[in-house]
Amino acid sequence: MKLRSAILTASLVGLPVLPAHAQTSAPPAAAPTATVPVPATKRVTCLATTASLKGQDKRDQLQLCLAQARLDCLKQAIDQKIVGESRRSFIKTCVGGDAPEPQ
Repeated sequence: MKLRSAILTASLVGLPVLPAHAQTSAPPAAAPTATVPVPATKRVTCLATTASLKGQDKRDQLQLCLAQARLDCLKQAIDQKIVGESRRSFIKTCVGGDAPEPQ
């Protein structure tokens, strides 16, 4: 009976009602992981999206994907007003490395 009157009183006052057994302690801190995920570069993304293709289709799609990636990186460099050798380096880093362009 006391519990009913306490709940009724708390609800009339607008206080949240939590039974003592429903209270939980704070969750334990997450343990740090040993590996840090590496962000995928545009080149890696292109390779992953063309992995299921074969032959000339794969080469064509990879070439188109990398051309689009370079164009996106160039637009980003222009927006950031990067010029000269810095732009070339930025685009190379943005696309994802020093690998030669597909022929």
